Amino acid sequence: MTTFADVIFAPFFPWWVLAALAVAGVALLSFGLWRRATGVAWRIIALGVALLALSNPSLVSEERNGLPDVAFIVVDESQSQDIGSRNEQTARALDDVQAALARQDDIEVRVISTGSADADSNTGTRLFEALGNALSDVPPDQVAGAIMITDGQVHDVPDNTSQTGLSAPLHVLLTGTRNDGDRRLIVEEAPNYGIVGSDLEVTVRVVDTGQTAGGGTARVTLRLDGGEPQFHRVRVGEASQLPVKLDHGGLTIIEIEVDAAEEELTLQNNRAAVSVSGVRDRLRVLLVSGQPHAGERIWRNLLKADPSVDLVHFTILRPPEKQDGTSVRELSLIAFPTRELFEVKLDEFDLIIFDRYRRRGVLLPTYVENIADYVRNGGALLEAAGPAFATPLSLFRTPLGRVLPAEPTTRVYEQGFQPRLTDLGRRHPVTADLRGAGAPGSDPDWGRWFRMVESSQIRGVSLMSGPRESPLLVVDRVGEGRIAQLLSDHAWLWARGYEGGGPQAELLRRLAHWLMKEPDLEEEELRAVANGSAIQVERRSLSTDGGPVRVTDPSGDTREIVLEETSGGRFTANFVASETGLYHFADDNHTAVAAVGAINPREFADVRGTADLLQPIVDESGGRITWLADDGTPDIRRVREGSVAGGRDWIGLYRNDSYFVTGVRQTSLLPAAAILILLVGGLMFAWYREGR
Repeated sequence: MTTFADVIFAPFFPWWVLAALAVAGVALLSFGLWRRATGVAWRIIALGVALLALSNPSLVSEERNGLPDVAFIVVDESQSQDIGSRNEQTARALDDVQAALARQDDIEVRVISTGSADADSNTGTRLFEALGNALSDVPPDQVAGAIMITDGQVHDVPDNTSQTGLSAPLHVLLTGTRNDGDRRLIVEEAPNYGIVGSDLEVTVRVVDTGQTAGGGTARVTLRLDGGEPQFHRVRVGEASQLPVKLDHGGLTIIEIEVDAAEEELTLQNNRAAVSVSGVRDRLRVLLVSGQPHAGERIWRNLLKADPSVDLVHFTILRPPEKQDGTSVRELSLIAFPTRELFEVKLDEFDLIIFDRYRRRGVLLPTYVENIADYVRNGGALLEAAGPAFATPLSLFRTPLGRVLPAEPTTRVYEQGFQPRLTDLGRRHPVTADLRGAGAPGSDPDWGRWFRMVESSQIRGVSLMSGPRESPLLVVDRVGEGRIAQLLSDHAWLWARGYEGGGPQAELLRRLAHWLMKEPDLEEEELRAVANGSAIQVERRSLSTDGGPVRVTDPSGDTREIVLEETSGGRFTANFVASETGLYHFADDNHTAVAAVGAINPREFADVRGTADLLQPIVDESGGRITWLADDGTPDIRRVREGSVAGGRDWIGLYRNDSYFVTGVRQTSLLPAAAILILLVGGLMFAWYREGR
């Protein structure tokens, strides 16, 4: 506690009144001096005493308690600080600063540790936001200054000091080293959407800094959803376009990675990722119907209900053997463009459906062979078989038979039966969880069909069965393409609601999408979906063993997680991410990628230690930037506000001498008796002098 005394004035009249009285008195006394009147000096004394009395001077004594100044130490704990020896430099500097301030009197130290902002916001390191929040709790006249310990990669630097709320010096202790060498990959332009099967471009630039900076080329690797790598050679420092072709609809994560340079701070900024939504252009479906039947309209209605489908539908109304003198080429309302469809434009179709088709001499063997090659090269074929499939006119007796998974016998079941899911059908995404399928061993809750072609399965997977466990729905992969056979023409009964109907639309929709390779319907697939920091890993498999899955985090560390079966064909596990970035999941045959937080974190866009971002705001505040690797931790001194706050090897914090008052005592300096004696005495001496 200290005592402070001061003289204050509390005039009985406003100061302007006292000034007017003083002016009038001085004028009269000046006139007396001009006339050389006696006693003027005593009148001057009397006037001064009167004016002093009217100003009412008092002696004020205050009892004061001093308030400590507050110094803020802002410690950068973002992920870029994990590079090299930066964390060790930070810890050593923090200890030195705290020890130096502990030796100072009347100063309080507040340490603010802050990392990167929320990963989903991708706003990077925000030290000034943390400092501003801390300053709001301290009166400005107690702030001694702030010291930041950081690598300089701060992403919320304000334009001027008034935006910081700091009215004292800001000093920065930089970790890392000057002129760090590093290579980084920058994605300059990337599309958000792309047409499946069409080419798109991602523009990237490779930047080298440090001693290795200056041109040359680098190899860039590109992967789609963790698949096979594609290699490209680009020039360092120049924008380059990388071609990409999406192979499926929905979300695709494109990973881009550049090979390491001779100097590297981290490899995390050698990688980038782009999220692109694949959109299918209008799907082209060719539907070839044989003998007209009740289910033909069901196929047409189903396909035409989807606005994204371009349907080309031909129905062969009359066989060529019908003898009425009409040319085969004139048996339909329009000529059947066999060459155009099955030779010239065959590859333009996404799906070909044969509905109750039988050989009638319309399709030449070469055209049928083209269809088989179309499937092998990545096309999709669905055959909905009718009774003709069990006759010599079957498509199986053509070159297409070499890719069909089921071979017909000569028998056709003409009896009521309920289609049932096979064991594999309960696991396959085309038929798993179909409404009304029922539990294993129980009757399904859907209507009966009344015709099916008996066949023997020679390849592929049987998903549904009919009488005597004969395969009813068989799917198979042939080369790069896919094929399916529905060995009954009575699926339309479900659409009509016969005996309660069944999930005909859902079944055929799934089947068509599986044939066209939609990722959501892959029967052997590994998938990972991130929701915040929680990642759900799901493996779909026809096998009953989910097996372990290897997880590789953004830092390159690998571990294994075990999946548990939750439903038919689905094995899942929940995984909690410990850092932001891309996580890779892999089993023996499949890979998956999940992005936690921002795909390309701003924190790793540039990880070099730098003074450039903070230099303007530090200079404006009167502070100083020190490289810890070069100069070590500077000394800390206390300076008066407005004084120089830094030198070659020291930094300064303000000494504000703030206080609060605990007591006040006021004493008048001119008691009334003393004023009366001086005033009357002065006037009497003046009269006395004038009387002589």
